[in-house]
Amino acid sequence: MKPIRVLIADDHALVRGGIRALVEKIEGIVVVGEAGKGSEALELVNELKPNLMLLDLTMPDGGGFDVLEHVKKHLPEIRVIVLTVHEAGEYAIRALREGAAGFLPKSAASTELEQAIQTVVGGEIYISPEMLKKTVIDVGKGTTKRELLDTLSPRQREVLRLIAEGRTTKQIAAELGISVKTVETHRAQLMERLNIRDVAGLVRYAILVGLIDVE
Repeated sequence: MKPIRVLIADDHALVRGGIRALVEKIEGIVVVGEAGKGSEALELVNELKPNLMLLDLTMPDGGGFDVLEHVKKHLPEIRVIVLTVHEAGEYAIRALREGAAGFLPKSAASTELEQAIQTVVGGEIYISPEMLKKTVIDVGKGTTKRELLDTLSPRQREVLRLIAEGRTTKQIAAELGISVKTVETHRAQLMERLNIRDVAGLVRYAILVGLIDVE
């Protein structure tokens, strides 16, 4: 197996060093570069083309959202986990909307960082459980989307909820007692029914309609 190549972008050198020390303890991961400014992050992501980027939202000379927009448009194969001190739910929702595959507060434990990396590299979406608890959802604007929810079968709702809670395909299969292929079929049907193109979109939809309990 080739190592997972990681780029770290944060404007604080001590924070980058701490993240690097944690990440390099994870088997199969190598840090290929560090950036302290938005412009530097854009330059390095284009040059190094890592598998995974750990990205701070607030950086000088071009912020994290600018980097996210660029990666989503030009390098969509690169997975991005946002690491930030901003714990307000709207930041998480915006980050997912703009292409992030994960959202984690910097206060998270090292074990959760490893879990987030493994989840995201595996093709799934990761949102910190602590983040979900703090997310404030305005479902009043989602009437039409909530009506779509009523068209889903109970099983499809279960699969959607588990996807939104960050479960992997294998975990969902084990929890529901169905095959991985069946989970993948449900996921494809959900995307078609809801006119959503990716897993991040399913997560955003579940948050919008209040399918996830964030109390």
